[in-house]
Amino acid sequence: MTAMQLGILGCIMLFVLLVASMPVAFSMALAGIVGFAILVNPQAALSMASADLYETLLSYSLTVIPLFVFMGQVAFHVGISRRLFNTAYQWLGPLPGGLAMATVGACTAFGAICGSGPATAATMSAVALPEMRRYGYSMQLASGTVASSGGLGILIPPSVVFIVYAILTEQSIGKLFIAGVMPGLLIALLFCGTIYLSCRINPALGPAGPKTTWRQKLTSLAGVSETIVLFVAVMGGMFLGYFTPTEAAAMGAAGSLLIAAVKRQLTLKMVTRALLETVRTSCMVLIIVAGAVMFGHFLARTRIPFELAEWLSNLPLPGWSIIGCIIFFYLVAGCFVDALALVLLTVPIFYPVITELGYDPIWFGVIIVVVTMMGVISPPVGVNVYVVAGMERDIPLSTVFRGSMPFLWALVVASALLIMFPQIALLLPSLSK
Repeated sequence: MTAMQLGILGCIMLFVLLVASMPVAFSMALAGIVGFAILVNPQAALSMASADLYETLLSYSLTVIPLFVFMGQVAFHVGISRRLFNTAYQWLGPLPGGLAMATVGACTAFGAICGSGPATAATMSAVALPEMRRYGYSMQLASGTVASSGGLGILIPPSVVFIVYAILTEQSIGKLFIAGVMPGLLIALLFCGTIYLSCRINPALGPAGPKTTWRQKLTSLAGVSETIVLFVAVMGGMFLGYFTPTEAAAMGAAGSLLIAAVKRQLTLKMVTRALLETVRTSCMVLIIVAGAVMFGHFLARTRIPFELAEWLSNLPLPGWSIIGCIIFFYLVAGCFVDALALVLLTVPIFYPVITELGYDPIWFGVIIVVVTMMGVISPPVGVNVYVVAGMERDIPLSTVFRGSMPFLWALVVASALLIMFPQIALLLPSLSK
C-alpha cells in the first residue's frame, strides 16, 4: 500500500470516527497515531504523539487562548454584556426590529472581548431573548438573530479561530485580528439591514420600541466604556506595535480584572467561576489543537496536502474558480463540523493550494472564518442554533433554523463582497506596523 492510499484510508477512518460521535480531538489523534504507526512504525508513532502533546501544551504562542478566554469570562461575569445590550437598545430600539438590531450591536461589541461564537450566542440568549419576548417579537426572528449574530464572536477580534489559523500557517496573529475588524462591521451592518427589511415588510415580526431621548442615548454610552477601553488597549497596542499578541492578551486579562475591581465586583466567587470556565474552554481547545497536529504530521508524511496543492494549481481553471470550490467545501463541511475543528482539519490541506495560486493568506483566513460562520447556523448541525435552542427550551430547533436563514443569505453577500474587494480585509493590516 502506497503512502497516498494510506493517507486516504486515514481520512476515511477520521470521518467514520466523527460520524460515530467520538470527540473531534480524540478522532484526529487516533487516526494520526494509527496511520503514522502503519506508515513508519508503532514506536515512532507513540514518540510523535507524546512530543506533539507536550509541545502543544507548552507552546508560548498558544498562551493567548486562555488569556483571551479569561478576559471574556471576567467581562461576562461583571455584567458587561447586559450593559452593551442596554446601550444598543437605547439607540436602536425605536426602529422597526430595533431590539433585534440592538442584539446584533451587542454581539458585535461582546465579540471584541470574548472570541467564541457559541459563548457569544449563549450570553446574548440569556440577555436579549427575554427582552424581545417581552416586547412581542417573533421568536423566529429573535432566536435567529441571536444564533446568527453570535457567530460574530469568531470573526471580531480577539478570535480563537484566528489564533489557531495563525499558528498553523505561521501568519501574524495581530494582522489577522486587525483583518477581521472591517469584515465584522460589514456583516453586522448587513444583519441590521436584513432585520430592518424583514420588519418593514412584516411589522409584526419586530415592533418598534418606545422612543428614547437624546439624554438617554448619551447617558447609555457609559455602558460601552469598558468594552472600548479593553478593545483599544488590546488591539491598539498590537496595531501600533507596542506589544505582541501574547502581551496584548495579558493586558486584556489584567484590564478585565481592573474593571471588575473598579465596579466592586472582584470577588473570590466571581474569579473562581471565571477561572473554571477558562480552564474548561482552554483545555478543550488545546487538546483539539494537539490532536490536529498529530493528524497533520501523518498527512504530511503521506504528502497528500502537497500532491493536492500541485494537482489543483495545475487544473486548467482560473484561480477564482478553484477558490470557489474550496469555499463551497467549507460551506458544506461547516454544517457538520465545528469551526475550530474544521480549520484545524483542512488548513494544512488547502493552505499550500492558496499559496501556490498566489492568494493572500491573511485574506484567506478571513474568508474561512466568514464561511464557517455560515456553518454554525446551517442545518443539520449548526452549533449556534443548538446553543440558542438549549438556552430557551420552549423554542423549537426548527424555529431557530428558519429564523437564521435570512442571515445566511447576508453572509453569502458578505463573502461575495470580500472576494470581489479583498481590501475590505486587507486595508487595516497593510497600515499596521
